[in-house]
Amino acid sequence: MSTKDFVEKDYYKVLGVPKDATEAEIKKAYRKLAREYHPDANKGDAKAEERFKEISEANDVLADPKRRKEYDEARALFGNGGYRPGPGGAGGGSFNFDLGDLFGGAQGGAGAGGFGGGGGLGDVFGGLFNRGGTGTRTQPRRGQDIESEVTLSFTEAVDGATVPLRMSSSAACKACSGTGDKNGTPRVCPTCVGTGQVSHGAGGGFSLTDPCPDCKGRGLIPENPCDVCKGSGRATSSRTMQVRIPSGVSDGQRIRLRGKGAPGERGGPGGDLYVVVHVGTHPVFGRKDDNLTVTVPISYVEATLGGEVKVPTLGGPPVTLKLPAGTPNGRTMRARGKGAVRKDGTRGDLLVTVEVAVPKDLDDKAREALEAYRDATADEDPRAELFQAAKGA
Repeated sequence: MSTKDFVEKDYYKVLGVPKDATEAEIKKAYRKLAREYHPDANKGDAKAEERFKEISEANDVLADPKRRKEYDEARALFGNGGYRPGPGGAGGGSFNFDLGDLFGGAQGGAGAGGFGGGGGLGDVFGGLFNRGGTGTRTQPRRGQDIESEVTLSFTEAVDGATVPLRMSSSAACKACSGTGDKNGTPRVCPTCVGTGQVSHGAGGGFSLTDPCPDCKGRGLIPENPCDVCKGSGRATSSRTMQVRIPSGVSDGQRIRLRGKGAPGERGGPGGDLYVVVHVGTHPVFGRKDDNLTVTVPISYVEATLGGEVKVPTLGGPPVTLKLPAGTPNGRTMRARGKGAVRKDGTRGDLLVTVEVAVPKDLDDKAREALEAYRDATADEDPRAELFQAAKGA
């Protein structure tokens, strides 16, 4: 990333968010735009592909708190006309020194413009532009981060699964092996002499380094531009990879896979792959953190007299739970070790909520038995305490 990119490109505008946007707002805006302009959804649309690259580049900077801070500081320092100290400024005289001294963390007092101490702006720009001061050779460049989505069934989310992911990203053009030239024989750029960078004055004694405008920072110019990548050496590449989703993931969880994003340039490391997981529902089981939940119907007799009931488990044999006499409707019991897998490999519990089932149809024998029970308990009023409490309130 060049100095000029950070000073002139408004990444907040690219994503359509305000400068004080939260990480969640930036993430939401990126996802929406990435889905709209993704190459898979815009086959053969060069403008959509370029827009997708801009969106990804903006997200790379703004989604990383450290890079975002550096970006904001750079625009505050060099934006809107840049920093132009002149005669009579700090130190009482002309302010003229090589920017390489500043980037290199030179020690200076008030007479040198007040940028004393080690690090200072050198720390900011060293991390911001991913190169040290006045280097004369093109540095390796880290690949872009990629975000993808995957939908798992309820069982796959609990137990973990290996799923295929198809991704599109910028990579070295296969047709020309990344050279940008049909014959694989590009020539050294005469403007930057193969460094990929040119320096120019920025006023006030500053000297800035930007990618060479003739070779676009590559240091090479193709004699016969490749028909696929148009001489850029980069092309959109689609690949399918098998990704292991760990057990116990929850709906909406974002998993980071280091180095599995877009390939780097000039030997640089690959970017990261972020996988957003969506989890389907289950007709019987639910989930609460590391525990699974299930509602089990029981009869009035079981609730009153107690007994044993069998309860289904996810992917395993049923378990038997003992109901104590007088179990109320809605009581929750626990079957230990029958829940979702935790990060440490242990399992949560199965939370069993009992629900008294009221029979819809009764035969004569059952009806007579219930009527006899009603007569035997006629003196008992389960609502007596309710009304008594209501009167006293």
